Amino acid sequence: MAIVEMRKLSICASKKNRKHILEALQSMGCMEMSTFEVEDEALSTMDTKAQQAQYEKNAQIFDQALDVLDGYSTEKKGMALFSAKEPVDKGALKEVVKNQQHYVRSAQKVLRQDKEIQECLGNIRKEEARIESLGPWMNLDVPMNAKGTKKTALLIGTISGILSEADVFAAAAEGLSDPPALNVQIISAENDVTCVAVLCLKTDAETVEASLRGIGFARPSQVLRKTPAEAVEASKEHIAGQEKKIEELKKQLSDAVSQRTKFKIAADYFRTRAEKYQILGNIPQSESAFFLEGWVPAPLSDAVQKKLSEEYGALVEEEAVSEEEVPPTLLKNNRFSESAEGVLESYGLPTKGHVDPTFIMSIFYVFFFGMMFSDLGYGLLMAIVCGITLLKFKDRLSSGLHKMVKLFFWCGISTAFWGVMYGGLFGDAPTVIAKTFFGYTGEEAVLKPLWFEPMAHPMKLLVWCMFFGVIHLYFGLAIKGWEYLKKKDIVGWISDVLSWYLFLTGLILMLLPSKLFASIAGDAFDFSGLAKWGNVAVAITLIGLVIILVMQERSTKNWILRILLGAYDVYGVTGWLSDVLSYSRLLALGMATGVIANVINMMASMFGGGVVGAILFIIIFVLGHSLNFGINALGAYVHTNRLQFVEFFGKFYEGGGKPFNAFKNEDKYIELKEEKAS
Repeated sequence: MAIVEMRKLSICASKKNRKHILEALQSMGCMEMSTFEVEDEALSTMDTKAQQAQYEKNAQIFDQALDVLDGYSTEKKGMALFSAKEPVDKGALKEVVKNQQHYVRSAQKVLRQDKEIQECLGNIRKEEARIESLGPWMNLDVPMNAKGTKKTALLIGTISGILSEADVFAAAAEGLSDPPALNVQIISAENDVTCVAVLCLKTDAETVEASLRGIGFARPSQVLRKTPAEAVEASKEHIAGQEKKIEELKKQLSDAVSQRTKFKIAADYFRTRAEKYQILGNIPQSESAFFLEGWVPAPLSDAVQKKLSEEYGALVEEEAVSEEEVPPTLLKNNRFSESAEGVLESYGLPTKGHVDPTFIMSIFYVFFFGMMFSDLGYGLLMAIVCGITLLKFKDRLSSGLHKMVKLFFWCGISTAFWGVMYGGLFGDAPTVIAKTFFGYTGEEAVLKPLWFEPMAHPMKLLVWCMFFGVIHLYFGLAIKGWEYLKKKDIVGWISDVLSWYLFLTGLILMLLPSKLFASIAGDAFDFSGLAKWGNVAVAITLIGLVIILVMQERSTKNWILRILLGAYDVYGVTGWLSDVLSYSRLLALGMATGVIANVINMMASMFGGGVVGAILFIIIFVLGHSLNFGINALGAYVHTNRLQFVEFFGKFYEGGGKPFNAFKNEDKYIELKEEKAS
């Protein structure tokens, strides 16, 4: 409905009150701070980056500690989207602030304990991997690093493939005198790997190893001073010790869960401090005073000035805003229209001097969404789910999410309305159920449309869709005209708005009684009576055409060039035709919802009306309609947005506004309880 007027305030106050004034502004949350260049040599800014970084680091430590403790908490966890902030009193906040370093050390201890647990788990995985790798060597009764005796050499290793002792003996004996002084033992042969131990004379060791390498012999990666069995036992003891340590650390972390509330308070406290020091680093100040500038919504300006001047002796002045300055944008709409503010913000906010189209857009948004989804069952389901969410999680939804859920609530109401108009309740479910399970033999639908059935009269619906589209586009052109009138630009209003109203309306009045329109609309509409107004329609069209030709390019002084450019602008009527045709998607998506729903009902009823048929009907019905609901709800959302962004906004809207970002407490976990007056 409107853009909130912004006022620019300039604040000068004693330096000793700097902290209190910043805290007061932060708690009020109604001022967006501005940065400005320091030109006076007597003024300077503080370097607060180190303090800000430290506070941010502390807040991050508590965030990480809370993530760890959440895994040990026995509290029932809700949905992340609907997580409520924990209410705390000022006494708890003061206690945490007083003992902040103690809680920082506690949070760091939690992180160290979690790190130790992760290290223990890593050690366990390492020992388990060692046990697994030693499995094939369990029959070896000497240490893995055994070399042999004074006169013998022991070669321990693996060979690719499954080999017998005879195969290994034959390969190792190559190049040795007969009979060879060898002893071969197959430790294991599995998984295409043979583990062997070969004993030979030290004088033959090099020859034997060279021969074995010829068949793929390789020393083991693990060279242990213990036998494999002893090494496995040691690994198991190490694992048991690590598991015991993990249990002790987990118990300590479970005991630390009781500090979660304190950690939440501390996290938000340090985060707030970091934000304050960020602002503090941009404040020009002298030895005794400091200065602030910022934007405040006009309705709150007097309250800010009064509080700062009376409580802190600050000098607060309202500055004149130059034409070049662009104040931040804050929208103010009624409870229905504010739900669509997120749609406008995703496209771009309006700037000073322009119209906020949210009110008009919200009406058409809900209207068109309902036409596209158009089913009583789907609409009631959407409205009920969103309504319960708004009631049950009212205090847990962020502002943006609350608006979105409310928007879909209204879209659900609109969908249900159009379902009644078209006679759709989960498609033709009432008729199919009546015929399948209750012996209904009639040809008429059980749930009759209040208006008409789209699939029986598609061309009638197409004409209505285009009619609604023309109204939508005309409203867009009207907003453009209103902006001209606000600026008292009567010539612009006549040239760019009235001319197109006349030209387009005349063309429509000429089209409606024509044979072309009759062939499109069939017998659904009869506008032949408008033929007698044909001369009026032609006159209106020509008046609009002449104004466009002569005035559309009024900035051009050359009349010939002006008219030629005006003629090119007249060609823009094809764009209007394209825009109107775009509203045929109201027909396409509306019918798609109904057709798919009917097919699902037909498939569900194919198994007859017995007990088995009823069970299969319910399964197919629920799964099919859930899928149809998801697909077509998404389609309605996307295409409704498109009709606003491309067709509607394209006629008048220019975004570029910067959202109002107030300096306030951005609490993530807690909500400070208001103290009751005694």
